[in-house]
This record gives sequence, structure tokens and C-alpha cells, in this order.
Amino acid sequence: MTTVGILSDNHGDWPPHIAESLAGVDAIIHAGDIGPYKLVLDMEGIAPTTAVLGNTDGDMPLDETAVVTIGEKKFLVQHIVNPHRLQASLRERLKHVNPHVVVFGHTHHPFCETLDGVLFLNPGSVTQPRGSYRPSMVRLTIDHGKITPKFIEF
Repeated sequence: MTTVGILSDNHGDWPPHIAESLAGVDAIIHAGDIGPYKLVLDMEGIAPTTAVLGNTDGDMPLDETAVVTIGEKKFLVQHIVNPHRLQASLRERLKHVNPHVVVFGHTHHPFCETLDGVLFLNPGSVTQPRGSYRPSMVRLTIDHGKITPKFIEF
């Protein structure tokens, strides 16, 4: 079994419960609006990390989109995604990459829905939720080919 910690939109905040919730994961995916680049290095100290630029991350040495294979499942990571109204460029990228999971952030709202066979997953904001949502992240497991996301609220 492979476990992936998925988070987004901490905007520089890094309370202890985040690292505690990532303990024991095999990989980390961060969907942007991270804060200082030092936090990417801190995540790398926990597990191999894939992170993308958010709209507030400035000139960090990260890409706007990343593709990573973890536990034989392909993830496409991009900060801003509207699953119900995909941009033409993202639709083309999805056809080319053929991911199992699309991880995104930006809205600070948790989202988990399978559309056209692809799991679209927004972990919400781990520190700055909007509306009535609580701070959240996801621990996703891949076991015998089955993907199971579990939201963790703080």
C-alpha cells in the first residue's frame, strides 16, 4: 500500500499538525500557494514531494503543472482547475497525460469527484479555509490499484 499526503493553500503557515499528519506518507503532493520555498524543503524532509506554483507563489523554482507517478497511478497537479469547466489547454493535457487523478487547489474548498474516469481532488486549504469549511488535507491510499482519498480536518 502507498500513502500520499495531499495539501494546498497554506500560504506560508506551517503549524505542527501539518507535519504530524504527513508522518509516514510515501509521497507528498502540494497544489500551490505554499509560501516560502523553505516549506517545500521541509516537506522533502518528510517524503519525496511534488509541488506546483500557486497564484501567490511568485518566482519560486517550481512549474505551474506537474505530472508524477506514485504507486503506479499518474497524478496531474495544477493550482487552478475548474473540473466542470476545463480550459481547452488543460483538456488537451489530460488527453495527452491520461492521469488517474488531478490534484488542484486555489478555491480553499475541498472537492472530490470522478469525472470521465478521472478523480478530481482538491484537499481544501490546510490553514486558511473559506466559507464554512474547516482546514483540511487528504491522505490518499493506493492499494492493489484502488485509489482511496480520506479527508483529514483540523
